[in-house]
Amino acid sequence: MRTSGWMKRQPWFWPVKLFLKRIGGRELWLKPEIAIETLETADWSYIATRLDSNSIVYSLGVGDSIDFDLDLIERFGATVFAFDPTPFSMEWVEKQQLPGGFLFKPWAVSGEDGKLRLYRRVNRQGRSAEVMWTADAEAGDSNDYIDTPAYTIRTIMERLQHERVDLLKMDVEGAEYDILDGLKSVTHLPEQLLVEFHHRFPGIGKQRTAESIAMLGELGYRIFGVSETGREVGFVLASD
Repeated sequence: MRTSGWMKRQPWFWPVKLFLKRIGGRELWLKPEIAIETLETADWSYIATRLDSNSIVYSLGVGDSIDFDLDLIERFGATVFAFDPTPFSMEWVEKQQLPGGFLFKPWAVSGEDGKLRLYRRVNRQGRSAEVMWTADAEAGDSNDYIDTPAYTIRTIMERLQHERVDLLKMDVEGAEYDILDGLKSVTHLPEQLLVEFHHRFPGIGKQRTAESIAMLGELGYRIFGVSETGREVGFVLASD
């Protein structure tokens, strides 16, 4: 049964839906580990006091939406490096009028340097997506894929000569797990991580999300925010 738009706009809808998914075993019981003031832009919560005009932001997965990126540029004067190797996004970005603080790189990001195969996303009704591609073969069309050069966060920081990244945001359709694993080799970890987890994909599962969150905890990250869907999670490096 399709949920009506009116129902989705009701303030109780998403909390109730998330609760039902949690008791049904479909979502993790996540909650903030630290209390800190946040702002929200384009459905992403972040810690504004950790950003300024010198901030460097990596935004992984452009698709056809850069509202979050443009807001950080306008609000703080931050420099945003956006990464997306998919054909639609590369063409879409070329048609946009972009500020100087938005720098696009048609690179894939992964847990190791090399090649990454991305499959065109297929929804539950069997329809292929125009915008979204995924590293999870079970969530995509195995006959419709692209192979693209891929780099770790560490390699990208070296290529761009960045000693630090202040905020790393990723909506990469299932590739986030390998990217997060790659952070183990980064000397100066991003201060903030904003991650959309895709454990709902059939080839992933919520256990992998739980393992990634536990690994991030070992690196010193703490959860400061969980979205109303339970899938977008904000992390910040804990203070010494």
